[in-house]
Amino acid sequence: MKKALFVIAFKNFRDEEYFIPQTVFKKEGFRTKTASIKKGVAFGLFGGEVEVDLIIDEVKVKDFDAIVFVGGPGTLEYLDNESSYRIAREAKRDNLLLGSISIAPIVLANAGVLRGVKATVWTSQMDKKAISVLREEEVLYQNRDVVCDGKIITASSPDAAEKFAKEVIKTLS
Repeated sequence: MKKALFVIAFKNFRDEEYFIPQTVFKKEGFRTKTASIKKGVAFGLFGGEVEVDLIIDEVKVKDFDAIVFVGGPGTLEYLDNESSYRIAREAKRDNLLLGSISIAPIVLANAGVLRGVKATVWTSQMDKKAISVLREEEVLYQNRDVVCDGKIITASSPDAAEKFAKEVIKTLS
């Protein structure tokens, strides 16, 4: 049985980017856990509630087959830090599947695990800052919904959540 860890902001994670992949993974028989900066109930941008299983600092990356960083407006506030970078670096070092969706690829880029890797990130007509961050970190930005480069999978938006989840499953199969 495959095991996946979702890493989410304690406040303002993007609901669809958590709940849609979570549902798809469970239908495929995955066991999932959720990590954040503290235990308790984490709240999504649209009111979704998730019981946090693990504090980020307690995560043992080798216990999982896939690590998924969820986006949303709280992501950079709560997850763009050394604790998240450690998780991302260990996942890449151990050749685990590493995924991120929406704005969360910035966390992976800042951890240094996307250098030379094809990836996508959330952007809009009015805000292209995320693309600049990726390019500064030598990421090979792709303007696509979902990008798979080996065992690193990124998705650009909540609209790509189901496609992202299916790509994770396909890559792990």
